[in-house]
Amino acid sequence: MTRPPASSPPTENAAQFEGSMKRLTEIVQTLEKGELPLEETIGLFEEGVRLAASAQSRLDAAQKRVEELLGVDDAGRPRVAPFALQGE
Repeated sequence: MTRPPASSPPTENAAQFEGSMKRLTEIVQTLEKGELPLEETIGLFEEGVRLAASAQSRLDAAQKRVEELLGVDDAGRPRVAPFALQGE
């Protein structure tokens, strides 16, 4: 059984996720200092919201994939069904 190619290799997706989380952490630390002018604060906050939404979307997709892989039917047999990869 072969899987259709993903839009990005898993390591690339993981690197993007980790990069987003790192940037989000930097934004939070900067905002917590409270030293920026209002406009810069709002800009960073908006960037953080976008990054958080993107990260949550990736986590939701990963959770769905895990649930599909671990699913069983009423008889206790593994459920097998193709699932769409990101970008399909």
